[in-house]
Amino acid sequence: MKKVAVIQDLSSFGKCSLTAAIPVLSVMGVQACPLPTAILSAQTEYPSFFCEDLTANMPMFIKEWHNLHEHFEGIHTGFITGKDQISHILNFLDIFHKEDTTLLVDPVMGDTGNAYTNFDEELLAYMKVLVKRANIVTPNLTECCLLTGLSYSSLNRYVDEKDFLKKIEETGLQLAQETGAQIIITGINPPTGPTNTQSIGNMYIDSKHSIYSSIPYNGRSYSGTGDLFASVMMGSLMRGETLTQAIQLAETFLTAAIQDTHLEDIPTIAGVNFEKFLRMLL
Repeated sequence: MKKVAVIQDLSSFGKCSLTAAIPVLSVMGVQACPLPTAILSAQTEYPSFFCEDLTANMPMFIKEWHNLHEHFEGIHTGFITGKDQISHILNFLDIFHKEDTTLLVDPVMGDTGNAYTNFDEELLAYMKVLVKRANIVTPNLTECCLLTGLSYSSLNRYVDEKDFLKKIEETGLQLAQETGAQIIITGINPPTGPTNTQSIGNMYIDSKHSIYSSIPYNGRSYSGTGDLFASVMMGSLMRGETLTQAIQLAETFLTAAIQDTHLEDIPTIAGVNFEKFLRMLL
């Protein structure tokens, strides 16, 4: 069984980070090995939460795993609290990121045009170093803008979907060239156009071409969908599937979970009902 080191937080409520990654990877036949960056009573969009930062403990995980001579076919990084944690992750990569190891970096820094509360320029600078080590980077549109310097608000001037997607493609290509990684930009919400039909999509970009796909959008941004998407990516790659196949599977899985969540009128901060659809990933 292949093993994936999952470096991100554990939030008890919000169905994100490790509580999303572990069940997805497990059902896809991959052993998830968590290296927690923090423990939270609930994800940070809740009105109140407790957070225990585990930065000081990360070197001990690295040391013990090194002593055990562990090897990982995949490494998946997600939410981190600051630049010090990225420093530890870079040390982790020096030991465990081998030629046959797939590194997927989900550069969690913001969403819907806004940076998260832990974001600062130092974190951005360190994140730019981390993504250059990655094989695959899965930023949402906000994070892609932060990494490339594109103003998120400047996208509002594009009223035509074709022009809007072309600009995102150019930005994603810039990121691919700067990092040498394959890029999947998630959560792209193009202008509605004359049909007034909303959609949300993902764009896969490498140095040669791009592929855009979309699904219907209900106008809500749910906690943990990015984590679920990235986890399906990693699980699929560990099974030998292509990125295109992985994206299709993730979109089908998330569409079912989001539709069910919408029908039950669950608050967006609580995440989506993904558990009952895990069988789709078998």
